Amino acid sequence: MLARQRQERILEEVRAHGGARVSDLVTALGVSEMTVRRDITILAGQGLVARVHGGATALSARAEEPGFTVKSALALPQKEAIARAAAELVAPGSSVAISAGTTTHAVASALVDVPGLTVVTNSLRVEQVLHEAWSAPDWPDSAPAGGAAGSWAGGAAGGSVVLTGGERTPSDALVGPVAVAAIRSLHVDTLLLGVHGVDLEAGLTTPNLVEGETNRALVASARHVVVVCDSSKWHVVGLASIAPLDAVDVLVTDDGLPHAAREVLASKVGRLVIAERDAATG
Repeated sequence: MLARQRQERILEEVRAHGGARVSDLVTALGVSEMTVRRDITILAGQGLVARVHGGATALSARAEEPGFTVKSALALPQKEAIARAAAELVAPGSSVAISAGTTTHAVASALVDVPGLTVVTNSLRVEQVLHEAWSAPDWPDSAPAGGAAGSWAGGAAGGSVVLTGGERTPSDALVGPVAVAAIRSLHVDTLLLGVHGVDLEAGLTTPNLVEGETNRALVASARHVVVVCDSSKWHVVGLASIAPLDAVDVLVTDDGLPHAAREVLASKVGRLVIAERDAATG
């Protein structure tokens, strides 16, 4: 199949379904992952699709990421490995901020057995994971998702959670002035930050402007910044900047990151942690 024919097929999939995953396109086209990513890059350069981590979306989705359910199905083994490696960086009894996202959601699941944590989050999904694990009997049936911050404490690990409040995005993040004001009043030991893209020049980015503002506030609130992202996000650039690479104390990614990229990132961030996917499965 010629390159032009492949690109037409990719464009048809994106237009028909609003997006296409690299893994599905590899199977459908019978070519390598590198070939599919190159074709997506060409189509994005022509202004025909928007390149996102794990695939491509229609141009109408350029300004914001797909919803949580769509993203949660991507790179599951990688996210599990990253989550376990990131959890090892969190000390018992410390204060932790966790941003919204499917990778940070996996990290939250890995943190439930770490005792004495105080967690600040703008993610409804993260709050739900910790609430269910720590079994707070006095917390109401529905978590606050509006304009006021909320908190609860309890459970086997003795942790507590502060939910920032704010406006809800498709990725179940709470953002906007209320979230930013709440975050700016806090100081945490460690931030676990999920990102849309990591790039040598652009740094950490997101396609959502208000989510970018909220994430910048999270970075400013933390003594140590730990970025968690799977390897497909390398060289992906979103609309809004969050922070440069030199603001990252630790970057945790999976073993799919190319060796050349590892060398570059290791020279830019404080510490690069490569999580082996086999460690997550056995």
